[in-house]
Amino acid sequence: MSLPPSRGRELREDMARLVERLRAAIPAAFQSERYANSTAEIDQELEDRHRAALEALQQEASRESLSLVRTPHGFAVAPVREGKVLADDAFEKLPEEEKKRTTEAIERLSDKLRRHIETLPKWQLERVDRIKALNREVTERAAAGPIEELEAKYAGFAEIASYLAALRLDVLANAQLFRAAEAVPPGAAAQLPAPAAAGAPGPWSRYAVNLLVDHADENGAPVVYENNPSLPNLLGRIEHVAQLGALVTDYSLIRPGALHRANGGYLILDADRLLAEPLAWNALKRALFAKEIRIEEVGRMLSLISTVSLEPEPIPLDTKIALIGERLVYYLLCELDPDFGALFKVAADFENRIDRSRENTELYARLIATLARRERLLPLTRAAVARVIEQSARLIGDSEKLSSRLRDVVDLMQEAAFRAAQSKAQAIDRPHVQQAIDAQTERVDRVRDEFQEEIERNDLLIDTSGAVVGQVNGLSVLTIGSFSFGQPTRITANARMGDGEVVDIERETELGGAIHSKGVLILSAYLGSRYAPEVPLSMSASLVFEQSYGGVEGDSASVAESCALLSALAGLPIKQSLAVTGSMNQHGVVQVIGGVNEKIEGFFDACARRGLTGEHGVLIPKDNVKHLMLRDDVVEAVREGRFRVYPITTIDDAIALLTGVPAGVRNGRGRFPKGSVNQLVEARLTEFAHKREEVTQQILEKARRSARKKK
Repeated sequence: MSLPPSRGRELREDMARLVERLRAAIPAAFQSERYANSTAEIDQELEDRHRAALEALQQEASRESLSLVRTPHGFAVAPVREGKVLADDAFEKLPEEEKKRTTEAIERLSDKLRRHIETLPKWQLERVDRIKALNREVTERAAAGPIEELEAKYAGFAEIASYLAALRLDVLANAQLFRAAEAVPPGAAAQLPAPAAAGAPGPWSRYAVNLLVDHADENGAPVVYENNPSLPNLLGRIEHVAQLGALVTDYSLIRPGALHRANGGYLILDADRLLAEPLAWNALKRALFAKEIRIEEVGRMLSLISTVSLEPEPIPLDTKIALIGERLVYYLLCELDPDFGALFKVAADFENRIDRSRENTELYARLIATLARRERLLPLTRAAVARVIEQSARLIGDSEKLSSRLRDVVDLMQEAAFRAAQSKAQAIDRPHVQQAIDAQTERVDRVRDEFQEEIERNDLLIDTSGAVVGQVNGLSVLTIGSFSFGQPTRITANARMGDGEVVDIERETELGGAIHSKGVLILSAYLGSRYAPEVPLSMSASLVFEQSYGGVEGDSASVAESCALLSALAGLPIKQSLAVTGSMNQHGVVQVIGGVNEKIEGFFDACARRGLTGEHGVLIPKDNVKHLMLRDDVVEAVREGRFRVYPITTIDDAIALLTGVPAGVRNGRGRFPKGSVNQLVEARLTEFAHKREEVTQQILEKARRSARKKK
């Protein structure tokens, strides 16, 4: 039954009071003098009828000189003479005619007596029926008042009216439940059997109200978040109790689910957790399609138990379901479950970052204060708020954006508050936030430290000084769990005369991914169009990531690979104090890459362990400058001139910085300046083309001579 808020609780209390009133009124009615007189009248009437029948038989027997004699087995008819029962030998001495007449009379009266005795059980049943009718009348008279009061109180609810009508009939049929209270002394009610919900069915528990959902203390529609969306927690369950080795249940052991609590309102579920629960997703869809909540027991669905149970009638469902989760889960459901689009029609894709405008920065500062109050943390100083905002931008990897993933921000604030409490500060200051950031990194940077140590000990060969032809320091990002860090990697290139093929050793050994292979092919196309537009590209080159024993993916090393190859072709050494990252297109334009902060910091750490000289630095795409949110120590080193970050736009910018030689631009006659990187590369490729043509001519001439000799 569905009732307005608070009326369900009221009905439960009214029913409890009704039972108490009936427990007092019904026994009192049966203990009344009126009831005793009525039962006595019924018993007396039966006794009178029995006595009258026996007296009539006795009178008829007397006329035949017979008498009704009480024996241990009942009544019997016997001859009498002079007021005394004749013995058997005396009866045998009677004349034959008299004896015959007496025998016939005895048989006739015995038959009447037998018929009377057979009538007695019918009279007894009649008595029982009359007592039952009397009991029903007495019970109805005692229960009518309390029940009619409830009927009047809930007259506007048709379901309750039907329920109370059925309850009235049940009370009349089971008055003995209340009459049993006569044997319970006052104050001993606690010793009566407890309701089923407490472990054993009580005599009056059948009249208790099982209040599944109560919104008496809520204002407006319910909003429910179910943290554990299992099948029983969604649709409800039927509990059982053990009695004498068996599992039993009744309606009072029906428990509500999240759909019951959210009915008429809103239910919020975590999609990932919901899909991880067996049977829960399909059960939720069935409920939404049918628009009703039907309790389904897992044990019975899987045929794991055969205990007799209940099957509650379904409850109409009217609720809004909000699924929350990662984008990937949403896309997978759209792709794999045709029912998903029919049930969940409104998608809301929340942005995980916001613009770092002045207005938003002020709002973000207010948000930080709100979070501090909500989490009962120490207040934050202006400097601490600024540091938290900086870290938020770093988390998103963009100096012009702020992270809207507040969980990471709250974690940082909580740890900073702990650091402040340790130092007995009155507020969280910038050093406390920095200590928390450093501690978060220190707990997960074991692998990064091992890589840096291997570089320092020359187990991983990374040069940070000098200059080498065909060798450049590339940068990559490794992610382990939630921690990402940069790692410098040596990239080498070789070039010789060939048929224009650039061999990607990573791809040939199946260690290179598709995107990395695409970057190498773009590099090949760039070389051919830039330096050999009118002659065949007669170069054979190879590129490799040195000491790479795992997969290589991404195109952020294509600029570094291009510079290594140009260095090998021009014969110009590349400064090993510099590292480079960035992808490129077929026109030599450097493009944005990801993880720029981690890459810079990875090379910075390698150089810092060996000592910064002011010549160390990293080349990054110019469009990545807006993403820079570097560590304080890196920023300080750049400010002091001990480390540099160079934004580049084209491959020419990169090769000029790496070699210290101008890249060169074609003049009006289409030629590069002499001695420039591009001129040296073009000259080398032209030389390869001429030599290849000479070799080809020599091979053809040799083949013609061989053919003439055969003729």
